[in-house]
Amino acid sequence: MKHEVEDGGATATLDRTSNRGTSPKSDTNKEDAQKKMEAASTPGPAHKALEPLIGNWKAEVKCFHDKEGQGQGQTSHGTAKVGWVLNGHYLEEEFHGEMMGKKFTGKTILGYDNIRQAYRSVWISDMQTSIFTSEGKAEQGNKVITLEGKSDCPATGRRNFTVKTTYRLLSSDKHVFEMYDEGKKTMEITYTRS
Repeated sequence: MKHEVEDGGATATLDRTSNRGTSPKSDTNKEDAQKKMEAASTPGPAHKALEPLIGNWKAEVKCFHDKEGQGQGQTSHGTAKVGWVLNGHYLEEEFHGEMMGKKFTGKTILGYDNIRQAYRSVWISDMQTSIFTSEGKAEQGNKVITLEGKSDCPATGRRNFTVKTTYRLLSSDKHVFEMYDEGKKTMEITYTRS
């Protein structure tokens, strides 16, 4: 059986290709996609709401071990430096403190995800190999930001339990970070501008 193939030549191929992507509909789709990408990648009011966190801070850290998360707790002190990174897309905090009698350094990346319409955070430190990620919303005119994520505890062997963190922006010189394990307050850090 013989098949005949018609060769359109380079000109025919060039003509077919040159007509692709030039229709008004195609150009409009490309422009719409580009506008959406630009909107998603541009910091906005939710990012600006994080500006009170920028600066150098003295930190008073209280860890609570009782069932209610109340009382005096165990107190230590630390310092933090917070600033914008990656052209104002994220805040980076470098924290120097003490935990269980040992000095440590930790980092938080905090930002607002325009696509998810949510604040998102990552915490890492030199006391662990775990990476804690969380996501949440702001309330009260962006003065309270509450995030939730899943964590594991090497000391107890607990896995995949819910940890809630809250930022309370009290003023341009003071904010409080709280951590809750399954609803019980386990930590409170009061940041005072230094």
